[in-house]
Amino acid sequence: MKSLSESNQTSLANRSLDAVWHPCTQMKHHESLPLVAITHGKGAYLFDEQGNKLLDCISSWWTNLFGHSNPLINQAISSQLEKIEHVMLAGFTHPPVVELSEKLSALTLGHLGHVFFASDGASAVEVSLKMSHHYWRLQNKPQKKKFVCVENGYHGETLGALAITDVAIFREAYGSLLQDVFTVPSPDARKAQEGQTSEDIAIQAAKKLELLLETEHHQIAAVIVEPLVQCAGQMAMHSPKYLKQVRDLCDRFNVHLIADEIAVGCGRTGKFFACEHAGIWPDFLTLSKGISGGYLPLSLSMTTDKIYHAFYGDKVQQAFLHSHSYTGNPLACAAALACLKIFETESVLEKNLERSADLAKAFAWAKEDGRVTHWRQQGMILAFDIQSQYLETHPSFVREMFAASLAEGMLIRPIGNTIYVMPPYILSAEQALQMGTSVQRALNRVIT
Repeated sequence: MKSLSESNQTSLANRSLDAVWHPCTQMKHHESLPLVAITHGKGAYLFDEQGNKLLDCISSWWTNLFGHSNPLINQAISSQLEKIEHVMLAGFTHPPVVELSEKLSALTLGHLGHVFFASDGASAVEVSLKMSHHYWRLQNKPQKKKFVCVENGYHGETLGALAITDVAIFREAYGSLLQDVFTVPSPDARKAQEGQTSEDIAIQAAKKLELLLETEHHQIAAVIVEPLVQCAGQMAMHSPKYLKQVRDLCDRFNVHLIADEIAVGCGRTGKFFACEHAGIWPDFLTLSKGISGGYLPLSLSMTTDKIYHAFYGDKVQQAFLHSHSYTGNPLACAAALACLKIFETESVLEKNLERSADLAKAFAWAKEDGRVTHWRQQGMILAFDIQSQYLETHPSFVREMFAASLAEGMLIRPIGNTIYVMPPYILSAEQALQMGTSVQRALNRVIT
């Protein structure tokens, strides 16, 4: 590592390469594709150390709902900072965590009335898995300890969450550390053959789950799904009918349903919770990413009165003893409350209908592009795939497309052969059009 005096003479990006091990990255690739050093952000834009601006088309990994340096969220955090920055949540409480829990419960119409806080998305998933497992032990059914996940699903990279993640590149190195789970087919609408609908695929996938539950329900604690969109799974989208059928199956076979809404919650699909599209509520619902507007790490798992009261008793061993040092951090909760206030006062969900239409219009060119297949959209998520034959001559397509987009002033991050945008909710019609045009130009740079 360079000395401090040497480092000060080099760029921020080079200093980062010396000192920071970046996530989800093969560090050697940055020998040819330099890191982008961001110094500040404003609205939908990020600015690098040379003063170049990038339109943040992916909400900085799906977190930044209301733009960078949002004055309302800034003020909420600043005000909270003058009161209390952190206090442990074991044996203590504070106004922001209580108010946030009450507001979230109200958004579920009271169906999910109890909120357990953590820090990141994977931690919230771990909470739900452990709660489900522990619940069945408390019900004298310790054999119900296995989980069902969906093909191509992603739920995080801690060991429990990784076990129920079906994305090979994340699992390959750690398979020997993971518990065995059941994996059922994805309801991915891209599977539809000529004459089939997304509902047909949903019904087929639900039938496979039914066959599994018929024989194995006695040892299954919970089924975990990503409602409507499997985001890290190349933005695979499915019919709400799948959620409705899974809910019915879980009720029928006495199995918990965990809805992982870490990426799809907080209005991303067109409703605040993606489960609302199907008119169902799960036994556990996880949130993270957008809940704090991309400001501070915060995650949570919501659950029902029935599950909460199973842990309520005189014995310490009956309690849920999971913990995080920064659980329910007041600053993060203040940011989340500011986000909910923006939803309430600025008619965000209604306005997102217009923004979704703007996105569709901006990317209409892709529907007619011969390089593209499976154009799809769910609310403020729009995606399409690049035909496989074009990738044969572009084995580094993801990095090439990323670099070409940067050159066009856009931050996008393809997943495999899938190009997607998931922009903040402040996007103007002009910015949407700019996004669509620039992504098309970037694709033309990569694949002529």
